[in-house]
Amino acid sequence: MNKHFEDARYYLKRAGETAKKGVEEELEPIKERFDEVTGNEDEPEPSRLDSIKADLTELQNNAEGEAKEAIADAREKIEDYRSDN
Repeated sequence: MNKHFEDARYYLKRAGETAKKGVEEELEPIKERFDEVTGNEDEPEPSRLDSIKADLTELQNNAEGEAKEAIADAREKIEDYRSDN
């Protein structure tokens, strides 16, 4: 691609990014006022402890499921072994 086109594309991209930031900055007070009037607030991020608890609960559920599957497989193998003998 011609160097001039590459330069033009770069500067157009930068201009678009700068314009986007400018629009967001200009609209921020309006968004804050709208959220204040409508009562919309950002959901707080879960604390580190909450996310660890959620991870542990998920791990526990996965382990329980895998244990149940392993027990069922073992029982099935025992039944097959007993029926063959």
